[in-house]
Amino acid sequence: MKKICLFIFGTLVLASCNREPKFNIKGTVADAKGKMLYLEASGIEGVEPLDSVKLGSDGEFSFKKLRPESPEFYRLRVGEKVINFSVDSIETLDVKAKYGDFSTGYSIEGSANCTKIKELTLMQIDLQKKVDGLVKVVQQGKIAESVFQDSVSGMMESYKKQVKTKYIFAAPNMTYAYFALFQKVNGYAIFDPMNNKEDIKCFQAVATSLTNNYPDADRTKNLYNVVIKGLKNTRTAKSRIIELPKEKISEAGLIDINLKDINGVTRKLSDLKGKVVLLDFIVYQSEASVAHNFALRDLYNKYAAQGLQIYQVSLDADEHFWKTATDKLPWVCVRDEDGVQSRYASVYNIKKVPAFFLINRNNELKARDENIKNLQEEIKKLL
Repeated sequence: MKKICLFIFGTLVLASCNREPKFNIKGTVADAKGKMLYLEASGIEGVEPLDSVKLGSDGEFSFKKLRPESPEFYRLRVGEKVINFSVDSIETLDVKAKYGDFSTGYSIEGSANCTKIKELTLMQIDLQKKVDGLVKVVQQGKIAESVFQDSVSGMMESYKKQVKTKYIFAAPNMTYAYFALFQKVNGYAIFDPMNNKEDIKCFQAVATSLTNNYPDADRTKNLYNVVIKGLKNTRTAKSRIIELPKEKISEAGLIDINLKDINGVTRKLSDLKGKVVLLDFIVYQSEASVAHNFALRDLYNKYAAQGLQIYQVSLDADEHFWKTATDKLPWVCVRDEDGVQSRYASVYNIKKVPAFFLINRNNELKARDENIKNLQEEIKKLL
């Protein structure tokens, strides 16, 4: 009798699990026989594997998973090729794709959000191609670094204007509006809520909508915190008189900088005496930093062996983003935790970023960006 009761109890539990609401994503991937197809969750902390299947000759697949408590993001992946999509509840999504153009040529039926996410993905890919094209042109010496930077900044602003109007402010309650906030080009965020007041408005719109509909969701809380942090970081700085100790100022008038790099090692600007130094102030999360760092890397690759060093000061509020962005950079990267309120930025009279200065081998400040017409030529003179 006891065994029968246990069997009945187990059967009821199994039946209950099977009745739990689920979403279903199914479809076909043509020309992918023998390939592994992965279903992954795109969470706040990163990508988490959920399920996988080896595709047969017909390319058919089907995944069923518990519905999320609030709208969430997922992706299908074959190798390095990815399809991003969102799930609101218990919808059934039907995907048609081919292995060759898996990330761009697919279609998803059953969700207007997923259609918009595809549109945004294709737009971002097109922007990336344009930026890559300009990189090649500037590396070939066909245009000046300043022209390159202005061109990329213009592209980014045009892209943001279109996305703001058609996707974010038009429907901040939709998951594709949230998706748009976190798009990137070359690993850099297109929208910068930590340093750009206009971009914060986009995050505010989506955060407000999420708070109204899903106040307890992790994404809601995270987005709300981003907005608060951004508002704090971009608050209007109060006028203040900054006095540096005399030992911080060299006989040549160079104001020394003493900050830590991503490994926690203190790096002093004055320790680079004997090198030609490009002192650079930057916010890595701003769109302008993408083009700017491309130009700097080209200069560094050309002249580092001859004695050029770059001392780059980050004014980013987000320490984690700064560490991620600078992990592979070959020059000295430090961060002022005071962000845009940095005393060093104040004493160097930084009004916008990126901003840079040239320092000769004797630790003497020679020029700042607004007085430099051709940065490469000025560096060659000092070398």
